[in-house]
Amino acid sequence: MKPLEKFLKKQGSHLASRAVPGSGGQLSRRQSVSKILLPGFLKEPPEDLTEGGTENTGDGHWLELRPPDSTLRSPTSFSSEELSPGGGGGGETQLSPESVPTCCWVPLAEPESPDRLVGRVLERLGGDPTAPHGHGCGADILLDDIVLTHSLFLPTEQFLHELYQHFMMASTIPSPPCWKEDETVHRKRAVLIILLHFLETFKGILQEEEKAGKVIKDLYLLIMKDASLYHKLEDEILKLHQLVDTVELKVTEETQPPNKQVKPLFRHFRRIDSCLQTRVAFRGSDEIFCRVYMPDHSYVTIRSRLSASVKDILMSVTEKLQYSDEQPTREEALILVAVTSSGEKSVLQPNEECVFTTLGINSHLFACTKDTFPSLVPLPEEIQVSPGDTEIHRMEAEDVANHLTAFHWELFWCVHELEFVDYVFHGERGRRETANLELLLQRCSEVQHWVATEVLLCESLGKRAHLLKKFIKIAAVCKQHQDMLTFYAVVIGLNNAPVSRLRLTWEKLPGKFKNLFRKFENLTDPCRNHKSYREVLSRMKPPIIPFVPLILKDLTFLHEGSKTLVDGLINVEKLHSVAEKVRMIRKCRSRPLCLEMESSPQQLQTKAYVRQFQILINLNHSHSAENHCFIVLGCINRGDSIKIT
Repeated sequence: MKPLEKFLKKQGSHLASRAVPGSGGQLSRRQSVSKILLPGFLKEPPEDLTEGGTENTGDGHWLELRPPDSTLRSPTSFSSEELSPGGGGGGETQLSPESVPTCCWVPLAEPESPDRLVGRVLERLGGDPTAPHGHGCGADILLDDIVLTHSLFLPTEQFLHELYQHFMMASTIPSPPCWKEDETVHRKRAVLIILLHFLETFKGILQEEEKAGKVIKDLYLLIMKDASLYHKLEDEILKLHQLVDTVELKVTEETQPPNKQVKPLFRHFRRIDSCLQTRVAFRGSDEIFCRVYMPDHSYVTIRSRLSASVKDILMSVTEKLQYSDEQPTREEALILVAVTSSGEKSVLQPNEECVFTTLGINSHLFACTKDTFPSLVPLPEEIQVSPGDTEIHRMEAEDVANHLTAFHWELFWCVHELEFVDYVFHGERGRRETANLELLLQRCSEVQHWVATEVLLCESLGKRAHLLKKFIKIAAVCKQHQDMLTFYAVVIGLNNAPVSRLRLTWEKLPGKFKNLFRKFENLTDPCRNHKSYREVLSRMKPPIIPFVPLILKDLTFLHEGSKTLVDGLINVEKLHSVAEKVRMIRKCRSRPLCLEMESSPQQLQTKAYVRQFQILINLNHSHSAENHCFIVLGCINRGDSIKIT
C-alpha cells in the first residue's frame, strides 16, 4: 500500500474482502483507489498532534455568540486576509482559540448542543444591525463556519428544516431581551441571512440533494408568501429569488432531457476534440460513455450515469450483449472486475457506486462470470512498451508547464470546496459528491508516473540527462505559476526510486540544475510538518493551485485528532479549524488564472499530449516488445545501463 493510501484511508474504515469463490479470498478493493506515489512523510502527523499522544477533547473554551460590530457581509466579499486570520492556510493547524482573533473567540459559559446551536446563531444574527454591536466579521466567520461544517453534526436536510421551523415560528416566539422593536422582522432576516449564505455556498451541488431541495422549495414558498408583509426584507428576498433561479435543484429522471450531453472523463479520451474541451464539474447525475471488456478483450460501450451502481452497469452490459451477434447467450450472472495493468484484480460489489472516478490508473472494467474470472489478463496495450523517444523530446519545457498548469487549474476549479469535507468526514456516503476531487487526486498520481515513464523509456544517456533538465525546468515554471500541485508531482516523480537510481544520468546533469533540484527537494521536505512549503504558500497571492493531498492530510488529522461532540456539546473550535482549511481553498481560487498561450497547431498538439498521458505503473516490470525484453536495469542497481536482450 502506498504511503498516501495509508494516510487517506479513514481510521474507522476497513477493507472488506471481495473474493470470488474459488479465488482463495485474496482479492480486496479499498474505498478510494487514487494511488498517489508519495514519500513516507504523509504518514507523519503534525507536530502539535504527535507530541501529546492523547486525544484532544478541548479545553473548555467555547465561542460566544454575541453581536459584533459592523454590517453583515457575504463571505465572497471578504479578502483572503479577513477570511483567513493568522495567515490563511499557510501555518500549522491548531485546535486552539489563540489561532483566531480574540474578538471572535471568547469563553462561553453554556456551550450548545447540535439541536440548539442553530437557534443561538439565529438569535445573534437577528439583532438590530443598526445597533452599536451590529453584525461584523466575527458573526460572518461564525456563520461561514456553521454553513461549511453543519454536516458534521446535522444532516443538511435537518439543518434546513430547522431554518424552516424558525421562520414559521418567528411571530410566536417570545422576544429576546436584547431586541427592542421589529422582533419578527429581525428573526426572519436572520433566517434569510443563513439561507442566502447556504445557497451561495452550496450553489451547483444541490441537484444531488433531492430531500434538501424539497425543503428549500417549501421555505422559499413560505418566504415569498410573507414578502408583501415585510417591506424591510425586500433586499434579502430579491437576493433569494435570484439565487433560487440560479441554483440547480435535482431533476427527476422522468423529466430529464433525452439529449443530455455526455461528459468525457479525461482518462477515457478517445477523440482529440474531447481532450481539448474545457473541463466542467461532474455531478452524480451526469452521463458518460465507458468501455466494459470481456475476458477475450472484446468490449461493449455503455452510456451510464456517473453515480451508477455496479448492478446498474452490469444490467446495461447484459442488455448490450443480448443484442450482439458476436456474443453467445450467457445464462450465468456476470460480475464486474477492475483489472490493473500489473494484473491485479478487484471484484466490485453490486451496491458500489461511482466506480468510474475511483478506478486506478491504467485500470479497466471487465465483465465476466465466476468461471472465467481466473483467465482475466490486462489489455495488451497496457503491458507492452516500446522504448525510444516520445513527443516530449520535441516540446519546449515552458509550453508543457503552461498547459499542465492550465489543465490542472480547470480540474481544481471543478472541485467544490465542500468536496474536501465530504471526502474526509463522510467517507462512502460522500462518494458521489467527491467525483471531481477523486479525479484531481488521480491526475496528481498520473503526473508522477508520467515523469518516471518518460525518463525510463529514453534509451540514450545524453537524451535522458536532457530530459531530466526539461523536467526540472517544468517544475520551475510551474512553481513560478504557483501551481504547487504539478510542482510537487514532478519533484516526487523525479525522486521515484527507478529514476533516482540512474546514477550516470544524474552525474551528467549540469551543476546549475543539480542545485536547483536540491532547492526543490528542500521545499518539498516534510520536516516540521512541511514548514518550508507552508511558508512559501503563505507568501503567495491568488491564483494558487495548492498541493491538495496535504490539505486532505490536515483535514484528516483534524478529524481524528479531536471530537466533534464533547459530552454532547459541539466542539466549535474543531468546526472553525475545518472551515479555515476550506476558506484557504476559497482564497486560492479568489482570482482567475491568466496564462498567455498561442493557438498554433503545435500548441494544440502539446495541449492534447498533456491531457492524455501514456504512462506505466509497474516500472520494475519486464515488458515484451517484438520478442525483445526491455528491462530498466537502473531499478536493480546496475547504474544507468538500459539493455535490450
